[in-house]
Amino acid sequence: MTVITVPLPDYQVRTEPDHRRIGRRVDEAIRTHFAGHKIIARGVSADDHPDLTVDQLISIILHTGTDRYDPGRAGDRYDNVEAKHIDLFGFRRTVTRRMRLFEQLSWGFYHGSIEIHGRPTRLDVVTIYDATRLRAVLHRYAGRVDAKRDGYRFVEPGRQADAVLGVIKLGRV
Repeated sequence: MTVITVPLPDYQVRTEPDHRRIGRRVDEAIRTHFAGHKIIARGVSADDHPDLTVDQLISIILHTGTDRYDPGRAGDRYDNVEAKHIDLFGFRRTVTRRMRLFEQLSWGFYHGSIEIHGRPTRLDVVTIYDATRLRAVLHRYAGRVDAKRDGYRFVEPGRQADAVLGVIKLGRV
């Protein structure tokens, strides 16, 4: 598994970042290291894991295959109308020369976090999964009628770490 550091000292959330400009740099790193792969990309903020450093969080992801290391801790949006099991949420992409991913991931974290927590969140880690090792879970959120395909479960739950192709560390300095 690969850990790729992308220095992003200008990526902050005090004001809304330029998601497209920041996204180009992260997408280029993904294209360089995972060209041609079908992936699921999951963003994580170290702010949601205050007892861990970014490097400790990455170590957990590499060893367990997920940032959901505490089964007793509830995650945002895991509840769904049908109570279906969801291991993680992410964006599915085929990594091509024209792929755009991080712009949407960053925008979603910024605006979704404001909606849910009242404050924006900066991403620190993007976990890149092999899409063939995850299955989409069609689900609906309470109060919404549209079906979503952003939830995934591991095909082989005991081999979650095998699903990780790599991790992008979004450097703060």
